[in-house]
Amino acid sequence: MKKKSVVAMILSLALTGAVLTGCGENSQSQQETQQGTRQETQQGTQQETRQGTRQETQQGTRQETQQGTQQETRQGTQQETRQETSAGATDTESTEKSAEMTAEYEDNFAVDSEAAKEFAGKVKEAAANKDLEALAALTAFPVYVGLPNVSVVESKEDFLKLDVEAVFTEELLKSIENADIENFQPSRAGFSISDGGTANINFGVVDGKLAINGINY
Repeated sequence: MKKKSVVAMILSLALTGAVLTGCGENSQSQQETQQGTRQETQQGTQQETRQGTRQETQQGTRQETQQGTQQETRQGTQQETRQETSAGATDTESTEKSAEMTAEYEDNFAVDSEAAKEFAGKVKEAAANKDLEALAALTAFPVYVGLPNVSVVESKEDFLKLDVEAVFTEELLKSIENADIENFQPSRAGFSISDGGTANINFGVVDGKLAINGINY
């Protein structure tokens, strides 16, 4: 009887140890599973986070690059357009001025009042400044100059040799200064810049262009 009791106790202890060992192994296995799960979750989360960050960074960079490129393109286009527009306007103005300078007329009656006024304004300016060079540039040679012992001046060089004070007399300067150039009326002789007195500067069409053709005192 005692032997059977001892054997039973040994078997009971062995079973208890096996159960405890199994529980320990199960507990360790659960811990390992939990650790593995946490590691995988953390790794997965970190990978996803890094991937998401890279993707967002790349997308943000592409968007910023595209926006920057679009803005630069629009700005460049606008600047080029403004420059082209400005250059076009300048070219147009230059063309118009060139056309005015090279305009040719059949006769004095073909000259409009605005063109006559513009030319007379240049003459008035040259006279006011007593600028013989500027006056010569507006003159067609040979030209009549009603000074004593002069009459006709054959060339620009001869005209520039004239005495400035002799050409720009007080009477002539006053007449040119007070002349009305707003309402020119063409005639066969051309146009006269005068205040109504005898001193005047006449101009008209010479070889298709406006030019001074006589100075009277």
